[in-house]
Amino acid sequence: MKIKDKIILVTGGANGIGKALCEKFASEGAEKIYVADIDFDNAERVAESVNGKALHLDVSNEENCKSVVAEILNESGRLDFIASNAGIGGAEGSLEVSNEIWRKIYEINVLSHVFLARAAFPSMIENGSGAFLITASAAGLLTHPTATPYVVTKHGAVALAESFAIEFGDKGIYVSCLCPQGVRTDLIMGGENNPNLFLLPESISAEECADVIVKNLEAENFLILPHREVGDYIVKKAENRDRWLGAMKKIRGAVLDSRNIKSN
Repeated sequence: MKIKDKIILVTGGANGIGKALCEKFASEGAEKIYVADIDFDNAERVAESVNGKALHLDVSNEENCKSVVAEILNESGRLDFIASNAGIGGAEGSLEVSNEIWRKIYEINVLSHVFLARAAFPSMIENGSGAFLITASAAGLLTHPTATPYVVTKHGAVALAESFAIEFGDKGIYVSCLCPQGVRTDLIMGGENNPNLFLLPESISAEECADVIVKNLEAENFLILPHREVGDYIVKKAENRDRWLGAMKKIRGAVLDSRNIKSN
């Protein structure tokens, strides 16, 4: 899929990967970029820089998703591509995390993609073409040693993308799934107690991530891996799950020990 002349909606477009995608899509000649985010002030700044339009969007609210898609269709007549990129890291932990936080992470990291697809797919099917990118995570293919709600919902996002690709591919909708490891955004740059700080040494910039995404979109690949080593990790996980789980236990211990050393 070529970006040139496309009408594009980017959720979570105010910062991080979403912002970099908006800038990359503009450089690739997109016809119009709609920058949607709950952080409307920054969305406006990004939209101004790419000659696009900012939209306030809480992706956990289905009615808000419907209204945003309807506004784009009314204004532009079509919606060619959605980068369903909004997501949150959520709380660290597992059993001790409150039900309220579990639900919120699930709504944003999984249900938001359902809401947007439900709103946009009918028009894409009617037009005979469309594209939908779900931003998941390498954690959705592998795991995360200390943030269970995040890893569970990112696994869900990967499964959802696979299901969409199977169901809607023959109806003209190209579905892809982005699974980066460490990207230098707020998700891993939040201070010494950030649960994702261990990803920083091998991290890439959001701009580098956006470059990889566009190349994969042009090739119409399903799985987009900005970190090539993730592909090797997937194979190792499949070959010997017990050995892989043992390695993850060691990583978890090292992460927790490093925090104790810093806090002391």
